[in-house]
Amino acid sequence: SLFDFQVLVPVTIFCIFLFLLGIIGNLMTILLFQRYKEMRTTTNLYLSSMAFSDILISLGLPFDLYRIWKYKPYIFGDFLCRFQFYISEACTYATILHIIILSVERYLAICFPLKARSIITKHRVKGVILVSWVVALTSAIPILFLFGVEYRDRSLPDSEESKECKYKVSSAQSGLLQTMTWFSTIYFFLPMLCLIILYGLICRKLWRSRYEPGRCNTNNRKKYHRQTVKMLAVVVLAFAVCWLPFHIGRILFSSTAWTGTAKYRLYNIIQYFNLISMLLFYLSASINPILYNIMSQKYRAAVYKFLNLRPSLQHRNSSRRSEPTSPGHTEISSYV
Repeated sequence: SLFDFQVLVPVTIFCIFLFLLGIIGNLMTILLFQRYKEMRTTTNLYLSSMAFSDILISLGLPFDLYRIWKYKPYIFGDFLCRFQFYISEACTYATILHIIILSVERYLAICFPLKARSIITKHRVKGVILVSWVVALTSAIPILFLFGVEYRDRSLPDSEESKECKYKVSSAQSGLLQTMTWFSTIYFFLPMLCLIILYGLICRKLWRSRYEPGRCNTNNRKKYHRQTVKMLAVVVLAFAVCWLPFHIGRILFSSTAWTGTAKYRLYNIIQYFNLISMLLFYLSASINPILYNIMSQKYRAAVYKFLNLRPSLQHRNSSRRSEPTSPGHTEISSYV
């Protein structure tokens, strides 16, 4: 193993917790959004697709945990080695695209409500989600040629004990490793810049609308918009915090992988940094259901209903107060 036993045990326990939370939590999110009619909004279509992406990411955790304990020999074969990295990369891109598109939708719904009402429909949203998945799966194709099973001991190329699932030396020498590293980095930082601009414009609009007189229905819609933006902003912040070390680790790895300097200078530091980045990466795939439950009364009520639990009196009263008092509340302004 690359790490001491004292490190591996707590990491393994935490990984098991993340795996169960990522699978069960995101699966429950999908079931809630599909089962209850009041939860089938355009926003929740995106969140359901993101939950599916997080499930696929979480399914790769056992393989990474195995590699932490025993990085060689890799017993799962070349196809599974490539496919795991490919799915993880594709789901990363899909999540980023979903967050961007969902934030643009919120911007239109808040700043241009009349136009958004005619543009944002369930049929179009499903088409956009499908296109975003096609773009993500296509963008990640080079990963299939970047990783694979290689023999660490080149003097014994047929030795099963020296097989590792890792980046291919040929890809590093050809520059593909550095190219994909910078491509994925741009795929992360450029959308983050766009999100900062979008949420800045949304917050400015909501702040100005506080002083605009309106009917009760309009005030309810503004309240829902604020709750939606708060929840999405927290999701985006968690996404950025959890994935930033992952991309920094990639840059460090690609800058040292083909020169060999990591082996002599920063090898141990990079390994522990990558371990923390991996844990944060899988944390980002499991934390969203918790955020929904904390920030959305509607989501909590659906969870209680799904599990046949009775919410407390205080929770029922707060849920009643949060309901719109006018039937004019539209689907595009509803939140999770």
